[in-house]
Formats: sequence, C-alpha cells, structure tokens
Amino acid sequence: MTLLTSPLHDRHVALGAKLADFGGWQMPIEYPGGGVLREHTAVRERVGIFDVSHLGKALVRGPGAADFVNACFTNDLRKVAPPKAQYTMCCDEATGGVVDDLIQYVHSDDEVFLVPNAANTAEVVRRLKAVAPQGIEITDQHQDYAIIAVQGPKSFEVVEALGLPTDLEYMSFTTATWQGREVIVLRSGYTGEKGFELVPKWDDAPALWDALVEAMEPYDGLPCGLGARDTLRTEMGYPLHGNDLSMDITPNMARAGWAVGWKKDAFWGKDALEKQKAAKDYRLTWGLLATGRGIPRAHNEVKDADGKVIGEVTSGTMSPTLKKGIALALLDRTVGEGDEVVVDVRGRELPMTVVKPPFVQTETA
Repeated sequence: MTLLTSPLHDRHVALGAKLADFGGWQMPIEYPGGGVLREHTAVRERVGIFDVSHLGKALVRGPGAADFVNACFTNDLRKVAPPKAQYTMCCDEATGGVVDDLIQYVHSDDEVFLVPNAANTAEVVRRLKAVAPQGIEITDQHQDYAIIAVQGPKSFEVVEALGLPTDLEYMSFTTATWQGREVIVLRSGYTGEKGFELVPKWDDAPALWDALVEAMEPYDGLPCGLGARDTLRTEMGYPLHGNDLSMDITPNMARAGWAVGWKKDAFWGKDALEKQKAAKDYRLTWGLLATGRGIPRAHNEVKDADGKVIGEVTSGTMSPTLKKGIALALLDRTVGEGDEVVVDVRGRELPMTVVKPPFVQTETA
C-alpha cells in the first residue's frame, strides 16, 4: 500500500525524521538529536510544533447542520456557541462502541467542521452520509487543509510572533489571515500544555511551518514527532482511539461520560450506553504508575497480589517527565485508587500502583 504524505513531508525528510505509518499516512515519529525525550521535554518546558495533517477533515453544511451533527455524536453542541470547538465521539448505534473520537468546530448553525482520526475519517463520513437529510451536505476535505499544533508554555509567544491572534478562550477558534493566507486558530491541543492548533490550506502549510520554526528559535523550540505526542498525551491520561477507545471500549468504560450529552433526546448508541451505565458491569479505565523498573505496553495483563488477572493495559510508556513507567488500563470494578497490582511485561512482573490520571500537572488555560 502506498502511504499518503502530508504537505510538510519534504520538511520532515530534510530534517532526517524517522517516518512511520499512521493511519495510512507516512508521518514523523521523531527527529535526530535527542528524539522523543528531547522533543517531549521541549513541549513541557518551552515549545514544540507537530505536523498532524494526517488527521481527517470533513465539512457538514446545510440548514440545521449543527442540529444534525448533535443528533449523531455524543457531546451536546447546544452547550457551545460559535465559534467554539468541542470534543465528541461517534458511537455505534447498536453497541455504543466508539467508532472514533473527534473535534467538531461549530462555525454556525449551518456549518460544522469535523476533525476525526486519520484512519476513521472515511467511516465517520460514510455513517453521516447514510442518514443525512435532504439539504445537508457532507464533504471529505482530508487533503484540503493541514494541521500544525503549537504546544508548550511559550506557544503564545510563538503564535504572536506570526501576528496571529492568541486572545482566545480554551476550545475557542477564529479565522485569521497570515501573509494573505487564511488560517483557523484554535486554542487546543493533545499535550496538556498551553497551545494552539493552526489549520491552514494544504498548500499554505510549508510556509507556515517554516515561519513557526523561525519563531521558535529564541525559545529553543523544536519540531516534534508523533512519538512525543504519544508520551505527552499518555502523561495526561488522554485516550488514543484504537487503544483506550474502540468498538470494544465504550465512553463509559473509558470514563469519557463527561463528553456525552446524556440529557439529549438522541445520539448514536444512546440506548446501549444508558443500559450499560445502569448495569455497572463493565471494566473502568485507571492509571498505573510503576514502582519498579520497567515499561508497560498495550495488551499486557494486569494481575492482583494473588496472581488473578484483573485487567489489561490499553496504553503504556515510559514517562519522560517522571522517569517511571506509566499506563492506562481497563480494570475490574473491584480495583480502587491506591491498590497495588502487577503488570506482566513479557513474563516479568512489574509492580504498579493504581492512580487517577493525569500523571503530571500542567496549565492548559
């Protein structure tokens, strides 16, 4: 299979990035000179930029577009007024499993811009088109726009250096102009740090990337790969679709009920999720913090002191900030905060403590 490439692919190659397949896209994992650890630290302490142009983009437009989207996805769009963005989930109607989690930008009552995960964009668009009423148009704009995330304590200074607006509430956005080019500026990110996600037109991305690299220099900022993005989000306890959310891991199980509009009349999977929530017979996501040496990985078994299997790791890594192994895991409901467990890491028992994420404290506001 031929992998798709972002409009910044040549920049990554020139920097010597290690590239890998992400949802059918060839994207940078890390750059030379320190890799994930150096890039992670740059974001926690200073600033870094990420190419996340592989993420999907789709536009829902027409009379009542926001109401239509609101009747499909979990979160309640009536809680936000344009121009605001909101985290939400696309669930399966029959099971409540998570088809995808995504960001929805509400431009107006008649226009909603969606940013799904790369590998799931086509399925989200297909499901919307299958039930869209007459007058509602859904278009896949995956390669019409790029996305560059600017993250870290110095992100405001970097964005301001380009003349772009930074006076935005969290999850608010505006459409600005940079050197005659249109750029959507959203106060958001996937790292737990202060930051922005910039959405330029596809062909405008290289010039914007170059300007950001230059603007970061006074702060010792770095281009960052998706390896650091993963360690950063895991330290915050943010879920990754395919690991911590899936068709088998519902919002209830992932403790993502805060992104479900339970009082709404309808959304895909509402009945199934309400029944599951009432039954309380499902595993729950917890954080695990290593008390010994080792790195937990997805699908490692979690056991209690008696050796009984009580769950499974969904995401695991070494925390560059804490210098300890951390994980997100689905555990039996008998497990509680502070419990001591062991994780089977390729036949070796790694002792870990059950905790509530995030693993590190940051300032997103």
